[in-house]
Amino acid sequence: MKKVGIVMGSDSDLPILRKTMDTLKKLDIPYECHIYSAHRTPEQARAFAVHARENGFGVIIAAAGMAAHLAGAIAANTTLPVIGIPCKGASLDGMDALLSTVMMPSGIPVATVAINGGVNAALLAAQILAVTDQDLANKLHDMRMADAARTLEKDNALQTEVNS
Repeated sequence: MKKVGIVMGSDSDLPILRKTMDTLKKLDIPYECHIYSAHRTPEQARAFAVHARENGFGVIIAAAGMAAHLAGAIAANTTLPVIGIPCKGASLDGMDALLSTVMMPSGIPVATVAINGGVNAALLAAQILAVTDQDLANKLHDMRMADAARTLEKDNALQTEVNS
């Protein structure tokens, strides 16, 4: 199975990416995690992206706040799918990061999840990998069914409480 590359612009993004890593672990998806900044360590970020395919990655998740150029910088240097997680910052509640991540020029796509959307980034990465991995597709299906069952259990409890 291909690995998921996880890159964050700062260790302040780690709480969001712990959710990403936890979700990947639940699905038995291997990953590798790094701190590379589009601005402070551009050479290292570029090298990671340029060599990602040959290093066994199938998709890259890039999380950053504020200017949030990391996902775009990674995407500019690889043809692997890149998923951006805009992280909430102190000044604009993550809207700056969201717009920086989603507004990519034609030819350099970045799939973007919600602000602080670490779980959905992991699930989207899993769905991309599952295109060619039926076992993983089955795990994703089972996860969805379990989520649906939990929601219906909550509905049953609500119905018992308010409609009895």
